[in-house]
Amino acid sequence: MSTKRRRIGWLILLLPLYAACSATYIGQSGRLGGSDWRTASREPVGLAPDPATTPEAVVQVYAARTISWRGYFGVHTWIAVKRSNASEFTVHEVIGYRLRRTGTTVVTRVRPPDGRWFGAEPDLLKDVRGPGVDALIDRIETAVQNYPYADTYRIWPGPNSNTFTAFVLRDVPELRVDLPPTAIGKDYLGVMPVALTPSGTGGQVSVLGVAGVAAGWEEGVELNLLGLTFGLDPLSLSLKLPLLGRIGPDEHEPLIVD
Repeated sequence: MSTKRRRIGWLILLLPLYAACSATYIGQSGRLGGSDWRTASREPVGLAPDPATTPEAVVQVYAARTISWRGYFGVHTWIAVKRSNASEFTVHEVIGYRLRRTGTTVVTRVRPPDGRWFGAEPDLLKDVRGPGVDALIDRIETAVQNYPYADTYRIWPGPNSNTFTAFVLRDVPELRVDLPPTAIGKDYLGVMPVALTPSGTGGQVSVLGVAGVAAGWEEGVELNLLGLTFGLDPLSLSLKLPLLGRIGPDEHEPLIVD
């Protein structure tokens, strides 16, 4: 079969799923619309606790659809932390365009942890609180400093913002975060083909984030093909599909760490 025919075959297979996803997200408050990114909302959506009334330490992990057409395929993820009695959240994330400006893609700054990502409403993936969370924040900050791809950014297959979040989460497996299948780049492991899953509850094999398999208590079983993730999570009775993400129950209740 010629290369051209193979490409046409892939387009035929993906077109119905792409159309369904497009209709779904366009119908949901237009969060993937063509608005100007410079004027898009960055307002918080009410998923983060108010530091003024929340003395305990908090770690939250978020995902939001990316800008423009890329949002149909993938999400941007980030980690927000607040130490005990702190008056504000600090957000750790990777932003590609910052590389030319500052020489690093890693951005650590004070901002609303649940702010819209250029208009896209974020999803809360994990909320961890309690007296033991300050120690987890220490390890998160160490992992942020040790991120090995701070001088490199590729939308596909990585390293990108999801590669960064997955790297940090692997160093703090107590968070047990299952990144969504739309977090393209989460499976990028560099030249090392074997690692823990991002949740730290299983293992995975990946060839430069382009092809691989993963199995874990939190993730279930996942197949990564050309950066697209297909999976089944028997624990939560969820399916994982490209573009559409997880189809099944969500858990947003805070996890208390003793």
